[in-house]
Amino acid sequence: MRHHPRPALAAFVLAALWPACAPAADLAPFERHFVDATMRVDFYHAGDAKDETATLDTVYRQGTWAGSRVHLVDPLEVGRSVVEVRDPASKQLLFSKRFDSYFGEYRTTGPAAKGVKRTYHESALVPYPKGKVAFAVKVRQRDGSHRTLLETVIDPDSVTINREPLIDGVTVLDLHRSGDPHAKVDVAIVAEGYTAAERVKLEADLARYAKVLLSAEPFASLKDRFNVRGVWKPSQQSGCDEPSRGVWKATAVGVGFDALGSERYLLTEDNRALRDIAAHVPYDALYIMVNTPRYGGGGIYNLYCTFSTDNQWSPYIFLHEFGHTFAALADEYYTSNVAYNEFFPKGVEPTEPNITALLDPAKLKWKDLVTPGTAVPTPWEKSPYDARDNAFQKERESLNAEIARAMRSGKPRAEVDALKAKSEKLSRDHAKRMDADLARSAFVNRVGAFEGAGYAAQGLYRPALDCIMFSKGGKPFCPVCARAIRQVIEQYGE
Repeated sequence: MRHHPRPALAAFVLAALWPACAPAADLAPFERHFVDATMRVDFYHAGDAKDETATLDTVYRQGTWAGSRVHLVDPLEVGRSVVEVRDPASKQLLFSKRFDSYFGEYRTTGPAAKGVKRTYHESALVPYPKGKVAFAVKVRQRDGSHRTLLETVIDPDSVTINREPLIDGVTVLDLHRSGDPHAKVDVAIVAEGYTAAERVKLEADLARYAKVLLSAEPFASLKDRFNVRGVWKPSQQSGCDEPSRGVWKATAVGVGFDALGSERYLLTEDNRALRDIAAHVPYDALYIMVNTPRYGGGGIYNLYCTFSTDNQWSPYIFLHEFGHTFAALADEYYTSNVAYNEFFPKGVEPTEPNITALLDPAKLKWKDLVTPGTAVPTPWEKSPYDARDNAFQKERESLNAEIARAMRSGKPRAEVDALKAKSEKLSRDHAKRMDADLARSAFVNRVGAFEGAGYAAQGLYRPALDCIMFSKGGKPFCPVCARAIRQVIEQYGE
């Protein structure tokens, strides 16, 4: 079931994004400092829960700059990290981009807390400078200040800049084209785990998910602000890694389940392979479409998001994870087990636009959207919901462990398939029950502050009773999440 906004709301959004007498784009700052190309800066991000470092790897000159040439400094106060490009002499800020990272999630896990250090490879994309620039990666501290992890002067004319041709064997498929990359949101969907023999399925999957994106609000009303492309390098084998189930596949991007110890978390640590493939198109947002029927996905702000293609929940995963990577939306659920320890520290207001610690109810960040007459915090039928969902989570985890044991021990395929079917039915039946429970609430379709969000049953609040960021299924983005998405879309215009 797809969500369609009320006509008045849609008209308001369109009017806000395209004023009748919009001023001409001011390209002077871009043209003074940059050329129309991309500088990809690769670096290593390492450490544990207490220590964190970053070191430069390789700087590349690559294709057309995908981002806006007008909105060069990121105005959104979200994301733990930020990339800054400054004039070395005047210290003027020329460009900035906020993001989260794989390491940023690792540092909140149990192993990191015990001092186990890990290293992750990351990339920053910035417009290619005309002269020397000071490049920096900074991370937000608990008190809101930023600490510099990496700072270096980059000379765009240096012989050390990698200008190699892009890798061979990559196919680009146009899925939706609406105009100049500088003025549009460019979405690249990198296909993972498709062999050369699976091209027909690949093309069908790409077309299907481009339609899912552009049929959901607020994207549907703004589809002419998007370019969507598929990017594919054939994999040696079909599928992806499933370490806890004893499955390993040779694939183009190296995506696998069990990221950070969570069986459903689907990520890749082969950042270089991903970026080398994606570089064949201009992109602002990066999907990885994983050719598997298993439930799973992941999304990290301004990094990438993943989704599995052939699960009953795949369209939901596709949109939910895009909420993370595109608009820095937080998970609003709180009963599922995750690998993090205090992902959102107590006593600190999250930067994510759709959850709050409600430290000052009078200054609720979405106060203007609260439904008149709704109390803040908002009482809801939380206790019965928690009891039912916690019971389901225990049953689901037990069944997933049984599937993993059966696969690792070489049980007959029919037995394994029966367990997988049982798991899918369990998930489907539970979702129907929970949807029915929420539909009976007195707070349906209201905006308030509902306790339970961001992996915490107490102390964090979400804007609506239900939302695609809260539970599975054909849910809409709530008004707060939808507004955050529209604000990001505006930053890619000219």
